[in-house]
Order: sequence, then C-alpha cells, then structure tokens
Amino acid sequence: MARRASVLMVIVLCAAGCGSPTAGPVKAGPVPIEAAGLTNAFRLSDRLYSGSSPEGDAGFASLQALGVKTAISVDGMTPDTATAGRYGLRYVHIPVGYDGIPREKAWLIAKAARDLPGPVYVHCHHGQYRGPAAVACILLALDPTVTRDDAAAWLTQAGIDPHYRGLVELPRTMPRPSAADLDALPANFPPIAVLPDLTRLMVVIDGRSDHLKAAKAAGWATPPGHPDIDPPHEALQLWELFREAGRMPDVTRRGAEFVALLRDAEAAAGALEKALRGNPAAAQAAFERSQAICTRCHAKYRD
Repeated sequence: MARRASVLMVIVLCAAGCGSPTAGPVKAGPVPIEAAGLTNAFRLSDRLYSGSSPEGDAGFASLQALGVKTAISVDGMTPDTATAGRYGLRYVHIPVGYDGIPREKAWLIAKAARDLPGPVYVHCHHGQYRGPAAVACILLALDPTVTRDDAAAWLTQAGIDPHYRGLVELPRTMPRPSAADLDALPANFPPIAVLPDLTRLMVVIDGRSDHLKAAKAAGWATPPGHPDIDPPHEALQLWELFREAGRMPDVTRRGAEFVALLRDAEAAAGALEKALRGNPAAAQAAFERSQAICTRCHAKYRD
C-alpha cells in the first residue's frame, strides 16, 4: 500500500513550458474530493484530476476553482464547450468505448495530457469506468515509476466494475510509449469529436436510463432536485430512442441477434411506459426486464 501511494503521488502532467512531467510539488494521491457539480472526483496530483462530467455551471465553477485549464472528455456525449469556455477551460474530446481503449487513442490521451496546459481534468459520464481507465493510460505513458499494478490499483479505488473487462485489463495490456512515440502522433485535439450516429444515440439512451433509475429510487416519482424528470415521459423517450436505433443502417450490419435485442429493449421500454402511466405496481418488473436486456446486450456488444 505504501508503495502504491508513493508512486501515485508523482506529478504526471506538464503544462506548456515546464520541464519534466514529474516536476512540481508532490501531493499524495489519489485523494477523493468533494466539489459541487462533480461526482466520483479524485485528485491524483496537483496536475491531474479525474471525475464525472461537470454538471452545469456548478461543475465548471468547481473545475475553475481547482485551477483546471484543460478538460479531456472520453465520454460519447458532446462536451459543453460553451460553458467550459466561460470558465476558462479548453476541451479535448477523445471518446472511447466500454470495451477498452485502443493503443492509438490511449497514447493520444496521454499526449494531450502532456502537451496541453494543466491542471488537467479527465472525465467520462459517471467518472468510474472510462475516465479512470484514461487516467491509467496517462500514468503508464508519462511516468515510468508507475507500475502496472499501481495503475490497476487506481482503477479499483476509482470503483470500476470488473464486468468491463477491456477497461480492467488495460493496465496489463497497454503498450507503454516512449516520448518519441507520443511526439510522432498528430497534435490534433478536437474540442468535439465526430461520432457514428448509433454511438451518439446510445449515449442519449444511457442518459434516459439514468433518469429512470433516479425516478425508481424516488418511488417512481420525480426525483428531488430534478423537476424536469417525469418517469412516464422518460420511458416514452426511451421507447422512441430504441425505435430510432432499430432504423439505423449500422444496426442491421451488426447481425440478427443485435437487432432482436434492440427490439426487445424497445418492447420493454414500451411496457414500462404503460405501467408508469396506468399500473405503477407493475413498473418494477417492467424496469427489471428492461435493465436485464440492456445488461445482456452490453455484455456481448459493449463490455
């Protein structure tokens, strides 16, 4: 444990104009931090933070208060670059999947962290899976004293779900680049990446599912603090989204099983909407069926 803490306390990022990536005051980490508009947030050093997508002005104000200059999003959702700009933050969007981070993207994330002004805040949607995995890439790429065991321990501390095998195994599988390897990559860091249509739609579907989980926790009512969440409407929107996904050309190319899962998900969302509108007692079973279909689909096509 002492070894892990001593390794992860290093400063792994370098702002423009500074020297070694490990230069600067040492601060123990990773340390959980509480900040408005951020969840699952950690300070790994004075130069590196990890967490969820910033929520509204409060989240970006928290990043500004931490001194963050660059936000790296590995989430599929389009970053809120307009709000970020008002708080003096530059965005870099390098979206990755739940099935792992390909070598070139892993190295590009590390190059962005190395070359752009810091401190740097790395995030996915919830700050538990893809974001911490991207941070592990940065640690492994920029600091030779960080071992693969250290990177794996960080993922555990961040709360990664072991079902996401591609992300969990990343500390063992990612090739560690040299400085020359990173130098050879293009310094093209888009604020908003172009994503396939199906990927964008699945991000929206995940958001609707999160709203329904919050409604379920509130007894199938509007969750406190979220007056815009109406459970039957969320279920209806989910049903429409699955219908839209089923019409995309990319879906049929994935095979009959994927198409069938989408149809099942559509039917389950429709059943949930009907239950929420007319028979709330049946909502729990309908919701569990919907979640089971999503879990089965993710296990085969996403995780």
